[in-house]
Amino acid sequence: MNIVWKLFGVFLKIGLLSIGGGYAIIPLIQEQVVDQNNWISGKMFTDIITISQMTPGPLAVNTSTFVGLQVGGIPGALTATLGCILCGVILSLALYRFFQTHQSSAYVSEVLNGLKSASLGLIISAAFTILLLALYGSSGPEGNIFSLNRTALLLFLAMLLLLRKRKLNPVVLMLISGITGLLFYQ
Repeated sequence: MNIVWKLFGVFLKIGLLSIGGGYAIIPLIQEQVVDQNNWISGKMFTDIITISQMTPGPLAVNTSTFVGLQVGGIPGALTATLGCILCGVILSLALYRFFQTHQSSAYVSEVLNGLKSASLGLIISAAFTILLLALYGSSGPEGNIFSLNRTALLLFLAMLLLLRKRKLNPVVLMLISGITGLLFYQ
């Protein structure tokens, strides 16, 4: 199968299942592009997530664009992005129509409360995935807890402390982290 069509199919599925937003879908994207299809490495995935967070736009769309570009060039980027957004556009239009019709239903309200809870769980899972990728270079210690990247841990704790105690702007923290990363990881 042509890689461009495979990218479209994978990101169409990701787009269909991306309830909860970009951070909630990171584990599924990682599973598809790193674990199942072996298109990119875990390290490259971490780099793509980092770049996707710094560029304007939704995280899942940016990630699909960067993965598509890496795997299939410009055609890959276009088809991966289209696949990622197509289901969301169609579902949004259908849900808008549904909620306009059933806006006063108590059942619909309870379903939405359940979806909020599930989204929170997915976001927490994504946070742990990103943290493990940053601290171990993979999605976990893989039996060796001593493979922890102490520099990454210290940088994480320092930025967390600056964020909580000094209330620095997150953009400033990202710049500090990037410069520090250049110094330590070059």
